[in-house]
Amino acid sequence: MDIFFSTKKLEKEFNDSNLLQRRHGPRRAKLIRRRLDELRAADSLFFLRQLPAARCHELKGDRAGQLSVDLDHPYRLIFKPFDNPIPQKPDGGLDWTRITKIMIVDIEDTHE
Repeated sequence: MDIFFSTKKLEKEFNDSNLLQRRHGPRRAKLIRRRLDELRAADSLFFLRQLPAARCHELKGDRAGQLSVDLDHPYRLIFKPFDNPIPQKPDGGLDWTRITKIMIVDIEDTHE
């Protein structure tokens, strides 16, 4: 899967292990790198949906159109499909099997 970032600052952080560890601590930095490795290795987003520990799911409300995967509770990696156009099923839902590009938005507690 192809991974893009919403800002240059976020891209720099995610591609610099020392910076990632300083900002998020060693445990979360390790989980972030693991999720990125899983995303990069996947042919489509459907693969991540099959990993129980990732708990990949669509968000609702003001975050509609975004998805998240678990890091360390309560933090999640937030991203959105970046294919153009965004693959959809006939019923309007996301076609997870055809999403091959994502944009990382942030890391946060979506329950705040």
